[in-house]
Amino acid sequence: MDAAYHLVCEYSYGAVTIDAICERAAVKKGSFYYFFESKSDLAVAAIDAWWHGREKIIDKIFRSETPPIDRLQDYLNFITEIQLNAYAKSGQVLGCPLFTFGAEICVQDERIRARIVEFLTAVLTVFTKAIAEAQASGELPPGEPDTIARTLLSAYEGILTLARIEHSPQRVQNLSRDALAAIGIHRKTQPLPLPPLDPAVFAAHPRD
Repeated sequence: MDAAYHLVCEYSYGAVTIDAICERAAVKKGSFYYFFESKSDLAVAAIDAWWHGREKIIDKIFRSETPPIDRLQDYLNFITEIQLNAYAKSGQVLGCPLFTFGAEICVQDERIRARIVEFLTAVLTVFTKAIAEAQASGELPPGEPDTIARTLLSAYEGILTLARIEHSPQRVQNLSRDALAAIGIHRKTQPLPLPPLDPAVFAAHPRD
């Protein structure tokens, strides 16, 4: 599942073959079919496992005792760190796996599409709650919390998608500041530093 997840993030679902997954995982093809009937079955298992870990982090970040705007900023900083660390290891800006995977597969596999929608809805739910609380305390102006939550999600996912297309880790560095600004939250923040690239990626990505 780890091999499938990372290969799909680095390339695409369509470009990744079962042979490539088995090679990355160092298992024989027969072992693959012992556990999974198809690449689609493996993809569902992989994103479920990914979400299980992410859900725990979301629960920790969005604790009620943390001020609502801080929750949003902490989550966006967490996303930024994940993206920059992945860039340091792979030499690529990977973007959000749910968005890149979902955009590719949404018209091909209803089961995968539905699972991704479920995960994104969970993120929107915690965003909406934090935004409603920020409005109640006067930190944000009145408005529809769910609409503002969708704007925030669209802003940060759009930034990550542009960063992937442009191969621009610099866009990722200011993710928190720029995404929050899209919903009217202006905080003076320093861009998170770019971690040094793993020396092993230079041969594979000479442009860096």
